[in-house]
Amino acid sequence: MRVLFTTNIPSPYRVDFFNELGKSCDLTVLYERSDANNRNNEWLKSKAKNFKEIFLHGYKVGNDSALCPQIINYFNAKLYDIFVVGGYCTPSGIISIIYLKLKKIPFVLDFDGGFIKEGKNIRHYLKKFLISSASWWTSTGPETNKYLCYYGAKPENIFIYPFSSIKKEDVLNKTLDYAEKQAFRQELNIPENKMIMSVGRFAYVKGYDVLLKACPKLDKDTGVYIIGGKVTEEYAEMKRKLNLPNVHFVEFKTKNELAKYYKAADLFVLPTREDIWGLVINEAMAYGLPVITTTRCIAGLELVKNNENGFIVPVNNHQTLAEKCLTIINNTDLRKQMSERSLETIQEYTIENMAERYLQFFKNIKFKSKHK
Repeated sequence: MRVLFTTNIPSPYRVDFFNELGKSCDLTVLYERSDANNRNNEWLKSKAKNFKEIFLHGYKVGNDSALCPQIINYFNAKLYDIFVVGGYCTPSGIISIIYLKLKKIPFVLDFDGGFIKEGKNIRHYLKKFLISSASWWTSTGPETNKYLCYYGAKPENIFIYPFSSIKKEDVLNKTLDYAEKQAFRQELNIPENKMIMSVGRFAYVKGYDVLLKACPKLDKDTGVYIIGGKVTEEYAEMKRKLNLPNVHFVEFKTKNELAKYYKAADLFVLPTREDIWGLVINEAMAYGLPVITTTRCIAGLELVKNNENGFIVPVNNHQTLAEKCLTIINNTDLRKQMSERSLETIQEYTIENMAERYLQFFKNIKFKSKHK
């Protein structure tokens, strides 16, 4: 089976997925560009092993997309059995969808998630045109299904898959006890006895100002570690004004380095104002962490259940965020139960399972196409 997949950049989790999928099909991936303005270069070092990668030439747009007119030259039904457009909102993605629709070539529109935007403006109708033009759609779950159907997708042609950035080998066999966590904290020179962590860029959308406002209610022996690159002056100033010696800003860490922080932590918090998915939620759960995130995080809505493995809190509400952090961090038994539940929930969400589900989906498409 010959599959052509388009996407914007070679994100590590995407490359891992393509390498796994490429074990079972003849896969070619078109990238709009090789870099991203808002990512550390270390983040983009994954390489193709089991698939063919092609980097297009075009005009860079925004942080991680590009306008590559030559992309249409690759949509040849004689060369590929299945076409997957990975994104409808990049310039190259828009060109691809319009071309495939005009040529009446069936294609899959690949989705990680989405939030419905109210209002019937030009943007709404353009989005509806682009999304409804596909023949099939991939979805990360019920929340994304609502989004797709709102913009014209056919429910019977939506395929749900376990979106993930972690491999089976990355998921812990069991939760870590206090002594094990303390050992990692000592290795990382973390002085506090309890630890809350978050991972993400120091950008407004991630909501770290909300987390900082919640921190004065926490015990000073609870360390808060925000890992994501060079801290902005705004957040550094907030830390000073709020007198938060237990808050630590940590620069970019590799996957192996980051794993030690996950193992050292007691709780993971992502106070995002909007994350179309939020793969750090998957990663935290793979290390057996309870999770607190917001109503604007698709991964949270799909994977986190209130009082089971964490809490979903309103956006911009530092008081509720502080309350839920205290609920978990100060209750050893509850924390243990939530940790175990996170590990149980995340078992299905691996790169291997993700690739297997896509492969079955592609086989179904090919079978149905042959028997029309």
